[in-house]
Amino acid sequence: MSNYKFFDQVNKAFDKAAAYTKFDTGLLEQLKACNAVLHIAFPLKRDDGTIEVIQGWRVQHSHHKLPTKGGIRYSMMVNEDETMALAALMTYKCAVVDVPFGGAKGGIMINKAKYSDAELERITRRYTFELYKKNFIGPATDVPAPDYGTGAREMGWILDTYRQLSDELNADGCVTGKPLEQGGIRGRTEATGRGVFFGIQEACDNAEDMKEIGLERGVEGKTFVIQGLGNVGYHAAKNLYDAGAILVGVAEVEGSIYSKKGINLDALMEYRAEKGVITGFEGTKTLKDSGSVLKSECDILIPAALENQLNIKNANSIKAKIIGEAANGPTTIDAHEIIKNRGALIIPDNYLNAGGVTVSYFEWLKNIQHVRFGRLGKRFEEDSYRKILSVIEAVSERQFSDKELKILAKGGGEEDLVDSGLKDTMITSYNQINEIRKVHNVDLRTAAFINAIEKLGNIYERMGIFP
Repeated sequence: MSNYKFFDQVNKAFDKAAAYTKFDTGLLEQLKACNAVLHIAFPLKRDDGTIEVIQGWRVQHSHHKLPTKGGIRYSMMVNEDETMALAALMTYKCAVVDVPFGGAKGGIMINKAKYSDAELERITRRYTFELYKKNFIGPATDVPAPDYGTGAREMGWILDTYRQLSDELNADGCVTGKPLEQGGIRGRTEATGRGVFFGIQEACDNAEDMKEIGLERGVEGKTFVIQGLGNVGYHAAKNLYDAGAILVGVAEVEGSIYSKKGINLDALMEYRAEKGVITGFEGTKTLKDSGSVLKSECDILIPAALENQLNIKNANSIKAKIIGEAANGPTTIDAHEIIKNRGALIIPDNYLNAGGVTVSYFEWLKNIQHVRFGRLGKRFEEDSYRKILSVIEAVSERQFSDKELKILAKGGGEEDLVDSGLKDTMITSYNQINEIRKVHNVDLRTAAFINAIEKLGNIYERMGIFP
């Protein structure tokens, strides 16, 4: 796997789908190309006084819509190829779920665990300064977000640095995934994982499709394995677990565990917080290594870690009937073909993990509109519902308790509206690509690419770039 090129893998999937579209070769090449690639290097003064050179990237894949949008990851795996591939996937992902952004991605090549909080803050602020100086950040230009190794804290540092450099009225919209007190939005933290759940739930709700792979309709009672209990993996697992699915396997960096009888997710998280590992958890079998559980018996496998986890080496051993790609690029092209030909349903990353960018879009709208979702209508809705309920009481013998009135007359607050918008987006988008899958007799990944290419190609043709 040493010659693995992530961007090449993305483009191979693109080319496969492009054959089903009407567009000129030149236009298709433009759709694939990264419009702008920034590689920066800057010095960091460590806490001990030594100087270290830090490498970072930001890629803007497509300017067909602005701003461009994509996360920033902190990892030793960060390089130009990976960042270009992830930026391209962001473009296609945004198109699939009808979020009006171009795709972008950023990253800093560091092992986060080896730096103090003060050092991480200096790295983040200097990276932001470099992005600002090169016009690679701004609410109308390029809007970063959290990714692997980053979170609300880093996004807060980015916003604070941007505010010091710019007098932009809509400065809060320069980055999403921020803390609530800095203009963040309720529901953003769990958005990607919850979107994964909504996508899997919608797929499982299709009785005809489930029958094809030998499963009953619905998520309740289905067994699942999760790889990675980070932000995305945990919330995907938690939502499935709460919906009645049975967690039977977990993989983390330190190893993997399996139990046919099921694993209590809440108890496992408490154990991990105390011990620092998942291995040795009561009632489970600790397997050979972190990759072993991927080959276990289960209905649903959710790779929610990094790319290239399902590959030519383990594809023939994957037994799951549904693969829910919560991570970016977790399945190589060769592995995809092997698993698909075995009859599994692969729900692709360029649709399934779009929950994060969907809710980031809502946060960005909130920031540039300067008003919280639900602020204008929540109380009006509650008063209207109470009037309707009082009419029902007047014309019937039904009397509602205070507790019932509180539930039934609840207006839509920010979190409710965000969750509703996310759910609708994931359901609508799944049905779009599933319809394309059946029309062309292709897999869901190819269908999602066809969907994205058609939307992007139509925009480019209307822009008149090609005669």
